[in-house]
Amino acid sequence: MLSIYRVLVNSYILLIVSLIGILRIWAGEAKAQSVRLSPLIPTPRATFVPTPPNQKGYWNIDVVGDFYLPASKSVTFNGAGRNLHVQQDWEKLFRRGFTAIERTRMTFDEQRIPIYNEKPLGWKSRLKQSQRAMIVVRNHFYYPPTNEFNLLWTKDRNYAPYTYFVRPPGDLTSKNSLRAAMDQLSDGCRTFGDCPPTGEISTYGRIFLDVEDDGIPVTTSQQEQVNLFVFMAASLRTVSSATTEIGSIEPVPHNNFGFTRYADYSAGPDWLWATPAQHTPANPGLSILSSQDRGMPDSIVGKSFSDYVDFQMPGVYNRSPAFDYAASHTGEQETHWLAGVLGEQEVNSALSSKKRIAWQWMFNTQSGDPGDSPKADHAAPPAVAEGTAIFYWFTGADGVLFWDDIVDLTPNQTILPDSDPEKGVGNDRNYACYEHYLHGLWRLFYHHRDLFNGRETYLNQRTECSFDNGQTWHQYNAGDLKRNSLPFARAIVNGDQILIAAHNPYATPDKKIAMQVRYTEGGYEFVTEINLTGDEIFLGRATMPKVKRIAVAVCNNCPK
Repeated sequence: MLSIYRVLVNSYILLIVSLIGILRIWAGEAKAQSVRLSPLIPTPRATFVPTPPNQKGYWNIDVVGDFYLPASKSVTFNGAGRNLHVQQDWEKLFRRGFTAIERTRMTFDEQRIPIYNEKPLGWKSRLKQSQRAMIVVRNHFYYPPTNEFNLLWTKDRNYAPYTYFVRPPGDLTSKNSLRAAMDQLSDGCRTFGDCPPTGEISTYGRIFLDVEDDGIPVTTSQQEQVNLFVFMAASLRTVSSATTEIGSIEPVPHNNFGFTRYADYSAGPDWLWATPAQHTPANPGLSILSSQDRGMPDSIVGKSFSDYVDFQMPGVYNRSPAFDYAASHTGEQETHWLAGVLGEQEVNSALSSKKRIAWQWMFNTQSGDPGDSPKADHAAPPAVAEGTAIFYWFTGADGVLFWDDIVDLTPNQTILPDSDPEKGVGNDRNYACYEHYLHGLWRLFYHHRDLFNGRETYLNQRTECSFDNGQTWHQYNAGDLKRNSLPFARAIVNGDQILIAAHNPYATPDKKIAMQVRYTEGGYEFVTEINLTGDEIFLGRATMPKVKRIAVAVCNNCPK
């Protein structure tokens, strides 16, 4: 009898548990179905025919019309092919979203070059200071046999302990010092004809340092590297105008190298970015003088490289597999173009409040690793180029250095044989990727420039998404989305306006997927569904409804 009773009790318990489960599922589905979805107004696309694949050395700047960036954003042109249109309209770049031009892309009408391009007395460049930029490359410091500074440290970091900050007075090799190399950059105002009465000073709007020795192993003291980088930035600050912004391609707070790994989100600032300068002692056994004997000033002691720069430059040059739709992109050591674009910004914005200006290239970076192309011969696919120009700005970044490894382009040159080392690179590339990038900028800023007024909020990885019709909601960083092979969405909120970009990376043309995005802060109750086809870059905007609250009157003296 007792055993029968137990069976009956257990059966009732199982029944009750099952009913509870069913009710929970029903309640969840009912709740998901009861949520009112708000539509997004899709952002228009321009109608244009990209430059055909067989046309090399050319891109069309007129695939879109005039548009401008908000005052708080910048795109510096250091790309290829300004020569294609500059003679017809030198200002056209500035009406296509670009805000500044790097020195090597300027015409003779815009700058003075001693001996080669002297100017009459009183000449002044047509470029405003905000439109001028310069990259200071390694050749400025070391370019044998003609370079007068001969700073071997910029070629090999292990020469750091032997590098002079400032040579002593009367030293016959006074030019062989970091101070001498930085002092020469003060002639920027002579380049543009706007030197103040107080003397020469650099009047570039922005200066980008690109010493390019970050890939060299450091076998000597890290402190020696820190001291030289801090002094370099401090010296550049003293020879630049108060309105010149300075930064460097390296160091950055943290370099993800495009992988967007778990560990990247818990990393601390890079030692070269954050370590304060300190004096170093002599080492007679290695013929090393103390930092003081090599001219390091006390004024930089306790200061880090980050203390002297105005902006950081987290960005990533994509290796060729990042453009390969058939490759795997979910592994920790596998590249993913969109995770790279977003992850670099997510990680570095958490490590430093400095402005962020990323360097971007529409071709792959050369690599000797297995599976990578040793030549820069892979162009960013259309969705990658357009998406880079859109998603990047959803991170709250401040600017871009749009770079390429060639200056001028000559359309339709002779077809090169496969054995030619220039095959597939430089002028022998198809540049339709520029047109797709320009189209992305136009879609975002021609239509939504008003949202970037300083009052916007960038949700980044706080963008709340559902991939199961609203059953569960997630706030994923770029690495999470990459590893789970999920579609990406990022949102910007400004008042009652929400702007959402969404994309399913590497999707085949027939692939369809739906996702939902919601925003429930500040009294808003907004949920929308986005249906993606293939690798389209979706961009949509909506006015968010606020939650309607019903006031309930309370009567304390009413009769019971």
